[in-house]
Amino acid sequence: MSLTNIGDMSFSLMQQTRSAALKSSMITLTQELTTGQTSDIRGRLASDYSYLTDIDQNLARLDGYAISATEAGLFSSASQQSLERIQGVISTVSEDLLTINSASLEVARLQASNEARLGLDTILSALNGSVGGRSLFAGTATDTNPMASADTMIAALQVEVAGMTVVSDILTAIDDWFADPAGFKATMYTGSDDPLSPIQVGANEQVSLSLRADDANFRNAMRNTVVAILATDSGLALDPGTQNILLREAGVGMLNNNHALTGLRADLGYAEQRIEEASARNGAARTSLSYARNELLEADPFETASRLEEVQFQLESLYAVTVRASRLSLLSFL
Repeated sequence: MSLTNIGDMSFSLMQQTRSAALKSSMITLTQELTTGQTSDIRGRLASDYSYLTDIDQNLARLDGYAISATEAGLFSSASQQSLERIQGVISTVSEDLLTINSASLEVARLQASNEARLGLDTILSALNGSVGGRSLFAGTATDTNPMASADTMIAALQVEVAGMTVVSDILTAIDDWFADPAGFKATMYTGSDDPLSPIQVGANEQVSLSLRADDANFRNAMRNTVVAILATDSGLALDPGTQNILLREAGVGMLNNNHALTGLRADLGYAEQRIEEASARNGAARTSLSYARNELLEADPFETASRLEEVQFQLESLYAVTVRASRLSLLSFL
C-alpha cells in the first residue's frame, strides 16, 4: 500500500478548507433546527417550485387583502362615528324644537335656534371628518374638506329668503337653494362628484364606502337645522307666529331625518360586518397556507440534530488533529 505525502502548507490549507466546510454545515444545521425548515429547498422540492410558488403568491395576495381590510375597517369605523355625531345632534335639537308652541316665549325660541346653530357646526365638522389623512365624505377628493363653514351657508340663505314673511315661501326658497347646483353644490360642497371605488377586502369580496357630504340625507339634516336658525334671524324680522311654525317645521323634519340617518348607519354597519367577516376568512386562509408551506419545507428535527452532532464530532476531531500536528518537531521525531 502506497502513501502519498503532502507538504505542510498543503496540509494547512486542507485543514482550513475542511474547517470552513464543517463550520458552514454547522451554521446551516443550527438554523434548520431553530426554524424547523430545511435550507435545501431545491433538494426537498426536487427542483419543482410550482406548489411553493403558488402558496407564496396566495400568501402575498392575502397580505394585500389584510391591508385593504384594515384600512376599510378604519374608514368605516370613523364614518360610523361621524354619523353617530350627526344623528346625536338631530335627536337633541329636534326634541328642543318640538317643544315650541304658540305659548312659547321669545327666550325659548332663541334658545332653540342657538341649539340649532351649534348643531350645524357639529354636522359640518362631522362631514369634514378624516382618518389617516383621508376625508371621509369627499368622494375621490380625499385630500380636501368637502364642506364650507356654517357662516357661509347661513349668509347665502339669508340672501335667498331676504324680505320673505310667508312660511311656504321661505321653505320653498331654502329647498330650491339646496336642490339647485348653483346653490348648495356650488357654495358649500367642495368634494368630488365621483364616489370612492369599492375596496377589495378578499377574493371576490368588495365593500363600498361611497357616502358623500352632498348626500340627500345629509342635505336634509342641514336644511332642517338652518330653517331653525333662520327662524329667529334678526335680519328677517319674522313675527313670533311665523317663527313658531318654522321651528316646529324644522323639528318635524329632523325627526323624519333621524330615521333616514338610522338607515344609513345600518348600511354602514352591514359594510363593517362584511369587512370583519372577510378579515376572518382571510386570516383562516392564511393560517392554512402557512401550515401547508411549513409542512412542505419542514426539516426533520431528529435527523437534523443527529447530523449536527456528527458535524460537531468531526469538527472537534479536526481540531484535535490540528493540535497534534502543531506539536510535531524534528526533536520529537528523532
